[in-house]
Amino acid sequence: MAHPQIAAFARLANGGQTPSRRIYGQTSMLSRTMHDIRYNSVDDEILVPNPFSNAILTFRGGADGQEPPIRIIQGPNTELNGPDRLDIDVVHREIFVPGRGNVLVFPLDGNGDVRPKRVIRGPDTQVDGSSIAVDPLHNLFATTGRDQSILVFDRTANGNAKPLHVIRGPNTQIDRINQMAIYPAGKLLVVAMPGVQGAMEPPRVFVGMWSLDDDGDVAPKWTITGKQTGLKKPFAVALNPEHKEIYVTDMRLNGVMTFSVPEIFKPVAERAASAGQR
Repeated sequence: MAHPQIAAFARLANGGQTPSRRIYGQTSMLSRTMHDIRYNSVDDEILVPNPFSNAILTFRGGADGQEPPIRIIQGPNTELNGPDRLDIDVVHREIFVPGRGNVLVFPLDGNGDVRPKRVIRGPDTQVDGSSIAVDPLHNLFATTGRDQSILVFDRTANGNAKPLHVIRGPNTQIDRINQMAIYPAGKLLVVAMPGVQGAMEPPRVFVGMWSLDDDGDVAPKWTITGKQTGLKKPFAVALNPEHKEIYVTDMRLNGVMTFSVPEIFKPVAERAASAGQR
């Protein structure tokens, strides 16, 4: 088992390079399993969930070595129950945490045993809650739903709210969703699909992309898939619009892969204009 750590690499790192820095050790309060990490570019902070201690940890962006978190959301009032994923909204200053049938929303600067600002929960929500991504530009968030689905909600949804859109059906090719990210300017959702549960190297794995306006049994607009990609079991995705890159971690390769995909990093209006000229 690897020692729990957050490792930072140069953007152009390639091969078996050594991390430029690492956060590790007991004082960091990291556990052996961290399935999500988000960077707050406004406040220069790193946020990760710890499912074993039912906590959300916030570190300085420049944290290094055995450095403790600067804030910890933890305690019975938080309603956190094995938090495994999260996303942040730096515009409206919120943290979104999917759970077992719910989505909890906390203030971005929350610390201690704080209650959620909002809780999306109930039969009408259809929430499964294994992943989440937020679009602060269009006031939306996407999360996973029952029966291999993607649910899109109003960002301010609360209680037993119905999703605005449900992406579900055979054309979606969804087997299982691990993690997701949103490119707000393009209103585009990017999702890591690691294949069926339990298979070491599933036959059908891909990174799929949908519009946040999609609804129903809709095929992905773009996919990264096939033997040439090298993907074996994609775990997580991160987006770099400035350099038009998608980063994909793979749990079988124990590595991070960088794909150059300039065609997806187009604002909604530009993409619509291009489509109209065809």
